[in-house]
Amino acid sequence: MTQKEERVILVNTEDEVLGTMPKMEAHEKALLHRAFSVFVLNDKGEIMLQQRAAGKYHSPLLWTNTCCSHQRLGESNLDAGKRRLQEEMGFQTELKEIFSFVYKAPFDNGLTEHEFDHVMIGYFEGEPNINPEEVEAWKWMSPEAIKADMEDNGKAYTAWFRIIFDKFYEHFNQKTEN
Repeated sequence: MTQKEERVILVNTEDEVLGTMPKMEAHEKALLHRAFSVFVLNDKGEIMLQQRAAGKYHSPLLWTNTCCSHQRLGESNLDAGKRRLQEEMGFQTELKEIFSFVYKAPFDNGLTEHEFDHVMIGYFEGEPNINPEEVEAWKWMSPEAIKADMEDNGKAYTAWFRIIFDKFYEHFNQKTEN
């Protein structure tokens, strides 16, 4: 069975759809496209991190947020997040979009993530049933421990997670204070 190449949704800086393109081509051309990042927390306020599988075409074995990917045409942000959470981590939970922003992160392999990223949060207690083709390992970490570890071991984390985490941490601390 040949797998149909995944397409991404090209957007402008207002998140208005411009069309679609094969995922690899969009990453080669560094074109802005829609994406999402899911952060799952437990009742202790710890974030579930995943270590990307060794076979990933970029950022293999690096730590990152619970899951992330690209929406499909006609799929809502939340439905996309739930779909990918099930595909990568093997569980479902309610998600809520908390903010979005545009970022650009070039990789050593010549590809560039240029994404209009919708960041979502969900809550879960228990152990995921990880997909070994997507995920090498997982762990719970407090936001403070992640922040400290990124200062010491920044290269152990994906480029986009280092960008997103600062924004998430800011948002998380504002919500906690209110």
